[in-house]
Amino acid sequence: MKSSNSYARIIPVMFAFFSMGFVDLVGIATNYIKKDFMLSDTMANLMPSMVFFWFLIFSVPTGMLMNKIGRRKTVVISLLVTALALLIPMVGYSFAFMLLSFSLLGIGNTLMQVSLNPLVANIVSGDRLASSLTLGQFVKAISSFLAPIIAAWAVITFGDWKMLFPIFGVIAILAAGTLSLTNIKEQPIEGKQSTFSECFSLLGDKLVFMLFLGILVHVGVDVGINLTAPKLLIERMDMSLADAGYSTSLYFLFRTLGCFSGAIILARFSAKKFFIISVASMVIAVGGLYFGHSLLSLYICVALIGFGNSNVFSIMFSQALLHLPQRNNEISGLMVMGISGGAVFPLLMGIASDALSGQIGAVIVLTICVMYLVVLAPKIK
Repeated sequence: MKSSNSYARIIPVMFAFFSMGFVDLVGIATNYIKKDFMLSDTMANLMPSMVFFWFLIFSVPTGMLMNKIGRRKTVVISLLVTALALLIPMVGYSFAFMLLSFSLLGIGNTLMQVSLNPLVANIVSGDRLASSLTLGQFVKAISSFLAPIIAAWAVITFGDWKMLFPIFGVIAILAAGTLSLTNIKEQPIEGKQSTFSECFSLLGDKLVFMLFLGILVHVGVDVGINLTAPKLLIERMDMSLADAGYSTSLYFLFRTLGCFSGAIILARFSAKKFFIISVASMVIAVGGLYFGHSLLSLYICVALIGFGNSNVFSIMFSQALLHLPQRNNEISGLMVMGISGGAVFPLLMGIASDALSGQIGAVIVLTICVMYLVVLAPKIK
């Protein structure tokens, strides 16, 4: 009976993880927006920055909000904000409307990322937390994988790639309804509510700070390759955007496979060794992006980055939660604030690409991100 109750609680939570993946549509959407409004790389890469900028602003306040209203209610609110963001492009399609839509998408995803991961900790035991979070990332990766495919299908079927927005919007509403009806017993917060200074003071812990920077660059790689892979294929292979966009699906396909295998591997083997293997595959792949000028070689590099980058978030996040378990809400807020790397690094990639008149500029920024993960690897326990 206890097992069936656990399944009844975890399934709606995994439904929310699926909705969390909607934020990754920003990669393929940005490439279509760049084409529709004839934007430079710098201006186009401002779009994902509008999504991930809000992680910097709202992550810590969300951790404090959870202390007041609970994790489940915070996730439900995040799903409703996400649904609103996804319906805006159907009201009007302009650069201003898309900035508004992406901003709300970022705010909703911030609320979700901060509250959903620690909500899992109320359902599964601590020793299986890393594998459970990886399972959530696997479910999230499925929706990320589907976004470019749905966009291409919408172009063929309706002549409008934007149909993916209402499809995802309806799913977000259903996820909110399902989770709102689910009873999850949450651990009470002991003591007084945390202040901003107390939350940020946790960055004084060396491991917490290094893991925070790790998530910053991890998301930089995630969003960066999402944006850059299609542009590399267009630049080097003279492909159309519709065809080049499938490289984003390839990335998320291997992220999905990596999350699936990671959920199994992390339940049985050392997180440290798996982290090192993951980062090594990314080092090889990023090096290959400098020299790859065939479709196969570029696809292999994108796939390796997808596989390598699939589990590093879960490993770093769980390391931080288990390092200071009594401060889980605040730690979660700080770690998710690191997702603002999706605002910083893609913008730097756009500036570098415009400066060097090619996507090699973006690859250089990707390399810097991956090399930090190499430095972080020995610190993983």
